[in-house]
Amino acid sequence: MTRGRLALAAGLAAAVLVSVCAGMAWRAHSPLVPREGGTADDGTAWTFLALLVAAFALYVVALGLIRAGVARPAVIVAVALAIQLAPLAAPLLLSTDAWTYWDYGRIAAVHGGNPYADPPSAYPADPAYREMGANWRGKTSVYGPAFTLTSEPLARVVGRSSGRAAWSYKVPAALAVLAATLLAARLARRRSLAAAFVGWNPVLAIHLAGGGHNDAWVGALVLGALSLAAARRVNLAGALWVLAIAVKWVPLVFLALHAVAVHRRRERIGAAGACVAAALVAALGSWRYGWHWVAALAPLADNARLETSYAIPHRLQEAGVPREIALGLAIAALAAGLAWLGFQALRGRARLALAACLVLVTTPYLVVWYLGWAVPLAGADDDDRLARACTLLLCAYLLPQTIPL
Repeated sequence: MTRGRLALAAGLAAAVLVSVCAGMAWRAHSPLVPREGGTADDGTAWTFLALLVAAFALYVVALGLIRAGVARPAVIVAVALAIQLAPLAAPLLLSTDAWTYWDYGRIAAVHGGNPYADPPSAYPADPAYREMGANWRGKTSVYGPAFTLTSEPLARVVGRSSGRAAWSYKVPAALAVLAATLLAARLARRRSLAAAFVGWNPVLAIHLAGGGHNDAWVGALVLGALSLAAARRVNLAGALWVLAIAVKWVPLVFLALHAVAVHRRRERIGAAGACVAAALVAALGSWRYGWHWVAALAPLADNARLETSYAIPHRLQEAGVPREIALGLAIAALAAGLAWLGFQALRGRARLALAACLVLVTTPYLVVWYLGWAVPLAGADDDDRLARACTLLLCAYLLPQTIPL
């Protein structure tokens, strides 16, 4: 068999394994499905983990074969469709975040409240309140106004059905990953490899199409901005940068590095488009939520003080490093890394994928679905082998997270 056919066989096998993983969620009382206001934590899912590990191994093998051989982009995209759409056949997987989005949308759309001022606990009788993550019931929204404005009509459309609510975020997440797949191929020289790097990733499929996380939106919007900038449609690119930031704040880091690199290359940044989009988002957000949406950074800062067990600062503490020193080391590493990346940007190269890896390695709140913006950035930058290697290592490291064992 040629390398291309071997890669195709590996990709199709990964698609089958992802499909089996999705099917396992339909078992009665499956531990893969979150219940009672928390992530899935009842029972064990060792078989699910083994299948996902096997799918990821096949994905890595396929990337090596595609890199060394020739594969048609159309075939790569077809397999990506199979992998990324398979979890849509499953119920909500491994996280309640989609129901948290649903609750914030219902606070404004149904109850006439303000998700940036009124926590979900103000409406305990709401059906979304029972389903959302218990840890977030007392917290106001940390998401940008563009995402919350979108959550309102979705909340109206799905009504009181938790199943429809899950699908209303699962489907856009799957489509966003597929869009990021095509955009990565457009930006990279090795189009087949870039498309497979994003679209064949089974970890993305399980947590984005499976879990409905809005990090998929961020990845697609950032790559859309980069693609428009590459096509010299800089004002539209600037507008997409603003929309990405107005979903989640993390693209501010990427935009800053991108702006420095663009300025160094004496290219336009699309400031006019960014200003118009920012004014529009700010006006709509302020009209709907007052200035409370600006204060979303406050609960976000509170969340940043939380720790997940997979975060590197937490791992340092488990190794005996005092908490203050572990967090101090993470902050120092982030500052030094951003300074070095800023220097790279001053030379005209914005290494956004490496910046994403730096953020993930140093944050005290690290979750697997953050890969929704790291993997597309690494897929699009086929000149940065270090970033791609770091991204794959992070995928492997985070693969077991949230799976109940």
